Amino acid sequence: MNFDEAFHHLLGHEGGYSNHEADPGGETMWGVTKVVARAHGYEGLMKDLPVNLAKAIYRKSYWDAVQAESLPPLIRYAVFDAGVNSGPGTAIRWLQEAVGATPDGILGPRTLAAINELSPDGILRRMLAKRLAAMTSMSGWPSFSRGWARRIATLLEA
Repeated sequence: MNFDEAFHHLLGHEGGYSNHEADPGGETMWGVTKVVARAHGYEGLMKDLPVNLAKAIYRKSYWDAVQAESLPPLIRYAVFDAGVNSGPGTAIRWLQEAVGATPDGILGPRTLAAINELSPDGILRRMLAKRLAAMTSMSGWPSFSRGWARRIATLLEA
């Protein structure tokens, strides 16, 4: 999966405008929080955030941040998606735990070597298990658990 495909797939989960009271991210458009949009120079109303700016933000702050292009195709979207939901460092730590690397949140040569020694399918299952287990302790779990669990189930089916 390349970035354009990943972005298109991500929008199926992140969709349009949201301002849910239980979401610690607050106001979002295309899944981009207001804080992240402001950090990228956007000053307008969140409902008006252009999709092309959201795409640029996702590319730089999530896809590139988790070095998705350096990952096996089977796991790159799952790592990107986890980075979007929980931050790139957390996504990389879950990946590192799944491959038995030191979970420091930095995708370096040791982690990449560990990834290349294992089955991508096994890595995917272990990483998603770690992600789901961690999500059950998040403050948003009571409000968003069904959607998060469905999202992870979709990743397992892909």
